[in-house]
Amino acid sequence: MVQKLTQWRETPSQTAGPYVHLGLMPTWAGNAGAYEKELGQSPIAEGAKGEIIEIAGQVLDGTGWPLRDALIESWQADAEGRFPGTDGADPAVSGFCRFAIDPESAEFTLRTVKPGAVSLPDGRVQSPHIALWIVARGINMGLQTRIYFEDADRDADPVLSRIEQRDRVETLIAKPQGDGRYRFDIRLQGPAETVFLDM
Repeated sequence: MVQKLTQWRETPSQTAGPYVHLGLMPTWAGNAGAYEKELGQSPIAEGAKGEIIEIAGQVLDGTGWPLRDALIESWQADAEGRFPGTDGADPAVSGFCRFAIDPESAEFTLRTVKPGAVSLPDGRVQSPHIALWIVARGINMGLQTRIYFEDADRDADPVLSRIEQRDRVETLIAKPQGDGRYRFDIRLQGPAETVFLDM
């Protein structure tokens, strides 16, 4: 006899990793042939307009230990602040990238174009930023955050201005390393925990 669905109990929540790579980056995970090429390999193509930058960093747990199995997705506007599919958007900027932490160095690297400020329909302007989604073993639901740059308007940006603990805004600012290179570490817990967003 079939039991009523009300008699079944939910199982404990499962984490996003370590098997998330099998579905999202199968070739990287050793399952070549699932796709002709890995989806989201780069947010830009040859000929993208604007300043080409490189952002490197780590995903660190509460003890400061770098995770080696995290996977990150990024979304962004082009150098003029336009998203793909909108009028005048740079066709060489898809704005989407999916990348994994290098298991040897425990670092990620994102090579892209520095995004421009994004105008909202109500006239407000978002400072140039790159949105991130992070998954890894031990993370039940993907975490969302943003990378801003040192010239971000911390008081006028609609997201940055809503962070009540003003000193924590710095956890969203990429640190310039010279020659178009930036450092952005993501801290999952602890005193310098990265600000995560519910967007």
